Amino acid sequence: MPEIVVVEYDPAWPQRFESLRAPLAAALGDVALAIEHVGSTAVAGLAAKPIVDMDVVVARGQVGTAIERLASLGYEHKGDLGVPGREAMRHPPGAPRHHLYVCPEGNLALANHLAVRDYLRANVDAARAYSELKRRLAVTFADDVDGYVDAKTPLILEILRASGFDTGDLAAIAAINRRR
Repeated sequence: MPEIVVVEYDPAWPQRFESLRAPLAAALGDVALAIEHVGSTAVAGLAAKPIVDMDVVVARGQVGTAIERLASLGYEHKGDLGVPGREAMRHPPGAPRHHLYVCPEGNLALANHLAVRDYLRANVDAARAYSELKRRLAVTFADDVDGYVDAKTPLILEILRASGFDTGDLAAIAAINRRR
C-alpha cells in the first residue's frame, strides 16, 4: 500500500478533531494556551491525507509539563523529528491515527502551520491549486514521503511569503522541509 494517499475533503474531519481535542484539553488544563486543528484536514474543501494534525500551543516553559500530561493519556514523546522546537507525540494505541505536536508559543513551526491553514481558508483558488498539487504528488511520490514534502515546498513557501514571512524564516522552513 502506498505511503502517501490523498483523498477528497471529508466533512467529518472537524468533528474528528473535536473528539480528539476534548480529552487533550481536559488533561492539559491551563497548560494549553490553545489546541489548533492544522494541516490540510483543517481547510474545508481541501484534499488531504486523511490524518488530523493538531498543535498544542503552550508557554515556552510548559513544554515538558504538556508532554508529561499527554503521556498520562498514552501519548509517546518522539522528540522534535528534525523540526526545532516542535515536539512530536505518537497517538495512543487504539486511538484514531493523528499527528500531535507540542509547540511553544511563537515557535516558527507553529507560525508556519497557522499561516498556511489560515491562508488556504481565506483563498479558495490557492486551496484548489494546493489540492491539485497534492493529488498529483501523491501519485508521483506514493512511496516517498520525503519527495512528496520536498515537491510541495515551493508552493508552501509562496503561501508563507504572501503571509508576510521574512527571507530568513522562509529559508529555515525550506531547509527543514528538504532534509526530512
